[in-house]
Amino acid sequence: MYPLAFPLRLVPGVMHSRALAGILNQVMKEALADGELDFLEGRRVAIEIDDIGVGYRLGLTEGRIRGYGKDTPPDASIAGGLHEFLLLAARREDADTLFFQRRLRMSGDTELGLYLKNFLDAFEPPEKYRPLIKGLEKMADLRLPGKSSK
Repeated sequence: MYPLAFPLRLVPGVMHSRALAGILNQVMKEALADGELDFLEGRRVAIEIDDIGVGYRLGLTEGRIRGYGKDTPPDASIAGGLHEFLLLAARREDADTLFFQRRLRMSGDTELGLYLKNFLDAFEPPEKYRPLIKGLEKMADLRLPGKSSK
């Protein structure tokens, strides 16, 4: 188990989702302005991090990513372990590899999920966020005792 898993589970899911939405609105500001995420308008996506028991509900409303609570049903869901999401966020593994190896799983509206996967594969974070990506890379390199690397 990850050391911060228990305290993270004590925070309401809507707060997790809103915090992540705020970060994504900044990192993806240009993509949002260019309409690259318009396929998400009025839709909801769940991100479930199984091994720490934390989930996110995100959607796009009026051109901004919004965070929602668990009472908002998702149109599509992506689930997996923390390490897999860190690899994806740090751009160390592409989404196709993680899905084909069944390290990430998709359910619900698979067309929406594929649009999202393709966007993430093509998305290049602005250079000013390079330190954030470096931090994610370092986190992805950490392995806890007893955790196998795939």
